[in-house]
Amino acid sequence: MKINTSRQAGFTLVEIMIVVAIIGLLAAIAIPNFVRARNTAQKNSCINNLRQIDGAKQQWALENKQTDTAVATSDDVKVYLKNNAYPHCPASGTYTINAVNADPTCSSSGHVLPTP
Repeated sequence: MKINTSRQAGFTLVEIMIVVAIIGLLAAIAIPNFVRARNTAQKNSCINNLRQIDGAKQQWALENKQTDTAVATSDDVKVYLKNNAYPHCPASGTYTINAVNADPTCSSSGHVLPTP
């Protein structure tokens, strides 16, 4: 006697819902970590740009015999930067050069040169 079983291969709705729930849970865990890593990378890149601007400003002041209160323009400073290009903040902030005796600043919050 032959028993005729016609079971089609495939997944049930419950199995598919469980897989979707697991993928959603993994995404909920991973996405905040990606955002945090991106913000940290932008902050570090901005701080490195501020260091380059400060070094270029100091070199401009030395070569042009400027006082501590002199303020350089971006055109004055970019000559001393790599490829003669003024850097831009990766978080869309703007840089302010400030006086020779002050650190350059960025308008993005948290992007500050650390004090030695």
